[in-house]
Amino acid sequence: MTAGFDRLDPVIQHHIVNSLGWPGLRPLQDESVAPISTGSDAILLAPTAGGKTEAAMFPLLTRMQTERWTGISVLYICPLKALLNNLQPRIAGYAEWMGRDASTWHGDVTSSARGRIKRDRPDVLLTTPESLESMLVSEGVDAAEVLGGVQAVVVDEVHAFAGDDRGWHLLAVLARLETLLGRRLQRVGMSATVGNPDQLLSWLQGGSVRAGLVIAPSLDGGAVVPDITVDSVGSVENASKVIATLHKGEKRLVFVDSRRLAEELGKSLRERGITTFVSHSSLSAAERRESEEAFAEARDCVIVATSTLELGIDVGDLDRVIQINAPRTVSSFLQRLGRTGRRPGSTRNCLFLCITEEAVLDALGMLQCWSAGWVEPVLPTPEPRHIVAQQILASALQTRRVPLTDWQQGWGSLPLFDDTAPEIMSHLLTEGFLEQDSGTAFIGLEAEKHFGRRHFMELLAVFTAAPEFKVLAGRDEIGSVETALLTEEVEGRRILLLGGRSWAVTHIDWKRRFCYVEATEIPGKAKWSSIPDGPSFEIARGMREVLLGSLPQGVTLTRRAVTTIDGIRGVRSGTVTDGSFVIARDEREDWRWWTWAGAKANRTLGAWIPDLIVPRQMSRADCVRLHRDLSVQDIRDGLAAARAHDAPRPLPAVDKGALRGLKFSVALPERLARQTLSARLVNTIGSELVLTEKTQLRS
Repeated sequence: MTAGFDRLDPVIQHHIVNSLGWPGLRPLQDESVAPISTGSDAILLAPTAGGKTEAAMFPLLTRMQTERWTGISVLYICPLKALLNNLQPRIAGYAEWMGRDASTWHGDVTSSARGRIKRDRPDVLLTTPESLESMLVSEGVDAAEVLGGVQAVVVDEVHAFAGDDRGWHLLAVLARLETLLGRRLQRVGMSATVGNPDQLLSWLQGGSVRAGLVIAPSLDGGAVVPDITVDSVGSVENASKVIATLHKGEKRLVFVDSRRLAEELGKSLRERGITTFVSHSSLSAAERRESEEAFAEARDCVIVATSTLELGIDVGDLDRVIQINAPRTVSSFLQRLGRTGRRPGSTRNCLFLCITEEAVLDALGMLQCWSAGWVEPVLPTPEPRHIVAQQILASALQTRRVPLTDWQQGWGSLPLFDDTAPEIMSHLLTEGFLEQDSGTAFIGLEAEKHFGRRHFMELLAVFTAAPEFKVLAGRDEIGSVETALLTEEVEGRRILLLGGRSWAVTHIDWKRRFCYVEATEIPGKAKWSSIPDGPSFEIARGMREVLLGSLPQGVTLTRRAVTTIDGIRGVRSGTVTDGSFVIARDEREDWRWWTWAGAKANRTLGAWIPDLIVPRQMSRADCVRLHRDLSVQDIRDGLAAARAHDAPRPLPAVDKGALRGLKFSVALPERLARQTLSARLVNTIGSELVLTEKTQLRS
């Protein structure tokens, strides 16, 4: 056996060989044992199903036995309740080898189960950041007692936290827990491939200078090249036909980029006689779980899913991954690709079925980046001032009183607070979110008014979703739909499409937000409002390379895809030229600057050069529209002035209505809320690069 194996507790060694039947540890697992079992922080990188859970838990269980930890000593944090439920039996099984146990604590766990956890504390607690914070602030939980034994924190899918406001929230909650306990906790993060693992480790450590390392053994030696194919099918119906025809007898996971598309494709496949399941965030937890369990146990079937099945939830042994259109990032593609090729002798694979011509270009641009070995860096969201406001209020709930001096000490070295933090605290006091007395602050009437419902649950969730109605068929919850689908005018009965089935609306309870339905054969409609921001700077540049004649290595194009991309190159020939970027009139005589810089960089350029770029235009990844009446000399002079500009550049303007989309913005001065949103709309590095590039002006 290996050095790592030899350092594990003998009981774990026995079960690895005799219960799991493994010949030994995988490289990641072997390299993780020494640092984790001796208390080091770490980031573990491996593809989906790469054994990351065992790489973290086996050495932590060993440390648990060696150091005789008692009570809840390991927190295992996930971004999704479904992932916690999926992992709990496996982790509990490993803990049981040692005479230990593991339980889950999240919003769906019953009060009786929580009572058992408080009385008979498990050794490993699987939870979400929101539920952990609820434990800290709850009057029904003595957090110091229940969590007093915690020694280590495992963060699964850490990249999903780090690139989102939930990441700042997670780090802030961990910092408050450490302040409560009076000691630093070991932190172990797990992720698929990211472009900046060292920075991700530093972020996870929250400003600490503790020892830590990235563990990412190379898996390239002898690896089989994945089977990647791009096809152009033209419509949802044609995609359904291809899926129904190809790979019969196999288990296929189909990823789509929207809930609406998931419903439409699921319904079309069912109409073709294919055993089909649907999974997305607007289905009820019971509906998703039923679909995922049925899919895991079946063979000749398809499950159509959004990114809900991207984050490691086990749906059994897959044969094929099919991607409708293109994922937004290389990282997402790698996660999805990693769902296949787990059986000995099988190959990782992904079939792209593009239902529009633009989707073919999107897919090839993303794959161009992948084939060059580029993966997105995971970057924390900038200027999280609304999370600062949320944390001050949550701390007031937890400690009942927050000191008015040195109040930031409760978060240790976490770099969450900038020089605007005093202004935020002052605003909370002035506006009545906090009240003060004798040098301390406590929850005020405005905080109760805005966030106090259901025991301040609104304060403990850092993301905002559009208002939705719960859809009920009898007593069974089917899922949820947005308000717009129930208010728009229709002829005849209102028919919804949910779970791949059609439902006729029988009654709407507007006050309680319930929508009652019954099954019908009449075709239904699905609609949700989430709109992504489009390709990144790097993927947009990959698309440009494809238009100039490149194709990603290791990718097969069907004849239809070749025909489509050749046609796109012909149509778009005026938008690209080798060695420079193009500014030219389009067919409507509007000036277009073909930057191929992504939506954020183009939006940033619009804020920087308003004399050239038309304001408030729809952000596109490929170009920006210039004022029509500009002359060639005007454009040259404007670009020269922009390149020579050395003062601080302005940020994009933010409409006041957009502030509603920033959770807790009401607890911020409006100026700071606007600044936070503006900072998230830009790509200054990409825009600066665009300004330095050679530009060809065609009059």
